[in-house]
Amino acid sequence: MGRKVTVATCALNQWALDFEGNFQRILKSIQIAKNKGARYRLGPELEICGYGCWDHYHESDTLLHSIQVLAALLDSPITQDIICDVGMPVMHRNVRYNCRVIFLNRKILLIRPKMALANEGNYRELRWFTPWSRSRQTEEYVLPRMLQDLTKQETVPFGDVVLATRDTCVGSEVCEELWTPRSPHIDMGLDGVEIITNASGSHHVLRKAHTRVDLVTMATSKNGGIYLLANQKGCDGDRLYYDGCAMIAMNGSIFAQGTQFSLDDVEVLTATLDLEDVRSYRAEISSRNLEASRVSPYPRVTVDFALSGREDLWELVSEPVEWTYHSPEEEISLGPACWLWDFLRRSKQAGFFLPLSGGVDSAASACIVYSMCCLVCEAVQSGNQQVLTDIQSLVDENGYTPQDPQELCGRLLTTCYMASENSSRETHSRAIELAQQIGSYHISLSIDTAVKAVLGIFSLVTRKFPRFSAHGGSSRENLALQNVQARIRMVLAYLFAQLSLWSRGARGGLLVLGSANVDESLLGYLTKYDCSSADINPIGGISKTDLRAFVQFCAERFQLPALQMSSLLTTATNIPVVEAPALRSSPPYHFDPLSFGS
Repeated sequence: MGRKVTVATCALNQWALDFEGNFQRILKSIQIAKNKGARYRLGPELEICGYGCWDHYHESDTLLHSIQVLAALLDSPITQDIICDVGMPVMHRNVRYNCRVIFLNRKILLIRPKMALANEGNYRELRWFTPWSRSRQTEEYVLPRMLQDLTKQETVPFGDVVLATRDTCVGSEVCEELWTPRSPHIDMGLDGVEIITNASGSHHVLRKAHTRVDLVTMATSKNGGIYLLANQKGCDGDRLYYDGCAMIAMNGSIFAQGTQFSLDDVEVLTATLDLEDVRSYRAEISSRNLEASRVSPYPRVTVDFALSGREDLWELVSEPVEWTYHSPEEEISLGPACWLWDFLRRSKQAGFFLPLSGGVDSAASACIVYSMCCLVCEAVQSGNQQVLTDIQSLVDENGYTPQDPQELCGRLLTTCYMASENSSRETHSRAIELAQQIGSYHISLSIDTAVKAVLGIFSLVTRKFPRFSAHGGSSRENLALQNVQARIRMVLAYLFAQLSLWSRGARGGLLVLGSANVDESLLGYLTKYDCSSADINPIGGISKTDLRAFVQFCAERFQLPALQMSSLLTTATNIPVVEAPALRSSPPYHFDPLSFGS
């Protein structure tokens, strides 16, 4: 019997409730894993139905369609001769669990429910699922009849159980369990489990990759063993972006690193590792072995299958790699850009509309769209047929191939400078200059006529004429006049987003982009329903400090002279109405940022 195992983990761009698409992506990942010689394949959390189903988890149809996809996977010849570990919701004794279903050759080996649910910040798992609280205990799960007919099994083990193959032992964690103070991998490793898997639905936050890598390497350095991390990628319909970052580690070292930001819907990592390295590593840690001698054993499900080959003496093993981190500026450039791409192609709109003021915040939003265009062009040039198909659908041109980011940006992004009598020439020229450099379709207009019309209605009713403080008006008048201008910009932004393509003879509408950073949201330093009102806000969870560094990064990375920071900071102070209205006494009631950095 050999001792070298080839294992695979995945990062998949799964869509909530897209059962057919999710099935095809799961199947593709299994095929890739088999082609690379893997005999164990791990997928992301809830990959069959998609993670962001929200209250659809309460619907029986979600459970039914998940079972139907599982049946199709079991019945596919692609899933034969490889242990497949997939995620889906399972109802057991009228309780809904977030589960891993592990199967081989049309037989379900075990179902492992999640034991620690994420229920803070962006997560509400306790709303839809119940954690399995019976450590090291199992029950018999009665399979639905459609699975019984296929597998010829009536029941399968359900609970906190591990899988014993002919050559090793595999245990499962699910996402949040890695982050808990006493993770299951501790006791599983002490009980002789040599391969730990973690299926995640972990969203992107600035600098989070460092924590993720530290947790995985620490788990395997203290206790030895192999650790596989799978993750969701892309935007599955929620406000969050899942950044992949799949990895394979052993004994404190990384052996395979997945991409953190990619437009590929399916990514599969494999590594060939020597189980003897785990055993010798553990044997040298006497304190670990003392703990292992006292640990309570896990129930084991045995399977007559080996992850290693009979003759693997000359098989090359994988070498450790140094994890490559992105800088925070790169993360801002890539993460929101990937998220915007997913949001755009799933909404089937024709592009974005951005009020471009000449200040830092709106410039940052414009740069993120430009970065998205760069990623799309790179993906098309590398042969990504899915991205090419999506972009052809968006521009409504079957034979279209993007030539460069500027040309593509001209098709997908409309920018608009909305001037008033209080606007400066510097901000106007800065907006035009940036639009020219990134290639966006740019509009310049004056809002004075609309402002006077609104104020005229007010004056007609009240016989009062509000004035700016510079003209002798009170602070109340001054704030109201600023807010009128800001809110009229919002109304015009949505009007042009809906009809500007129509006026140019093109199909579709545009998604309005916001440009309110997280500091403005927390402090209330914005006008409700101006730049804080948008269909999506790519910088809504990013601080002003990080945005300034990001804009300077873009000036150098994309060669955009309009973004020279000294000019931006100077001109930004001249645009209180658009970017920084007067400080409010309390935070706004309406704000819906993307959760980058939160």
